[in-house]
Amino acid sequence: MIAIDVHLDADAAATMARDVRLGLCAYPKELAPKYFYDERGSRLFERITELDEYYPTRAEREILAARSAEILAVAGRPGTLVELGSGSASKTRHLLDAMRDGGALDTYVPVDISVEITERTAAELVDEYPGLAVRGLVCDFERDLERIPAQDPSRIVAFLGGTIGNLYPRPRQEFLERIAALLGPADHLLLGTDLIKETARLEAAYNDAAGVTAEFNKNVLAVLNSELGADFDLDAFEHVARYDAEAERMDIRLRSLADQLVRLDGLDLEVPFAAGEEMRTEISTKFTRERLESVYAGAGLELSGWFTDAAGDYALSLARPV
Repeated sequence: MIAIDVHLDADAAATMARDVRLGLCAYPKELAPKYFYDERGSRLFERITELDEYYPTRAEREILAARSAEILAVAGRPGTLVELGSGSASKTRHLLDAMRDGGALDTYVPVDISVEITERTAAELVDEYPGLAVRGLVCDFERDLERIPAQDPSRIVAFLGGTIGNLYPRPRQEFLERIAALLGPADHLLLGTDLIKETARLEAAYNDAAGVTAEFNKNVLAVLNSELGADFDLDAFEHVARYDAEAERMDIRLRSLADQLVRLDGLDLEVPFAAGEEMRTEISTKFTRERLESVYAGAGLELSGWFTDAAGDYALSLARPV
């Protein structure tokens, strides 16, 4: 059975225009990382996940492949899996396999911004897992989190890929508080987080030798050119990624190579950039177990399971409402 509810923002263009205007008029300038992801940006990110330097995706897959049954046992063998930012559900199949093999699999709830990907993935999964019910939700889950349907039996809500690290502390706590409010007494959150490690490895993961990450970073400018009539010269900016040890996060920026004036016709806006000026495009916070326990506590959650890859580079953690 497949049911997909669509709640796309009719004013997405206006939302983007507002976000970009605020970011370009701020000091320092900043763009939201969600605007990396047009079709080309999504392809570039897929290439990034396959790079030797970029370990998080491999590490997360390793944990899911080796420990999904254990994760589900700690979570009380839930019958429903909710996935935020589900995409093609490629990694999630390890969890679905373990749920099926344990005789608990009932419902999968993919939550994604793409109608096409959600419909295609739903069709694939009902073929792969006979009897599975798919209740898809197409929306911006940051805005529409409360639209996730309540389910019985118990649920596990998966937020994978380390995406939580892209949020600043206050929005991160507010987002986790909203998840906590959705969880019933038997429900769990499964969260993917990259872990603190030596600076050289962290910076290499965002500064690959082939330059794919730099191309991905600059793609946000191409999106603004396409969607907002901007005239960014991509060659007039360079990719910068460095680890901020005090904030314990990667800081990804674009640096202007010259004094320049950028016009955005769609915003009726001209934005000056000085030579050497940097514009932030993403952060990626790194965690320790102790830091994550503190983050959970601040959101009304408690750590109930901790699973890392063999190298200890990455963690999946289970949390439940206090």
